[in-house]
Amino acid sequence: MSSKIRLCALEEIQEGEAKGFYLEQGNYFAVKKHEQIFLYRNICPHLGTPLEWQEDKFLDYDGELIQCASHGALFVIESGECVYGPCAGSTLTKASFSIEKDELHLLGP
Repeated sequence: MSSKIRLCALEEIQEGEAKGFYLEQGNYFAVKKHEQIFLYRNICPHLGTPLEWQEDKFLDYDGELIQCASHGALFVIESGECVYGPCAGSTLTKASFSIEKDELHLLGP
């Protein structure tokens, strides 16, 4: 049986921005780009540390890539692939989610 945890209303994530979620099940963050949602575990594949440098600040200056605050690694929003930095070629861990009634839900085992 899978679990479902409400994360937020979709309107809480602005276009071109990200939002972090800190749960007993782990830390996650969502990014909205081109009206699509992308949800990842908030763990750098290189250091195992959280990615954001301030609350909900996961993106680079241009808002085009996810940026690790620890060492500046850059990740493609749509795929989570690291394209720059010590973890180049690695990927962020995608999280399963659903959208119901304009709310974002984390899906788990």
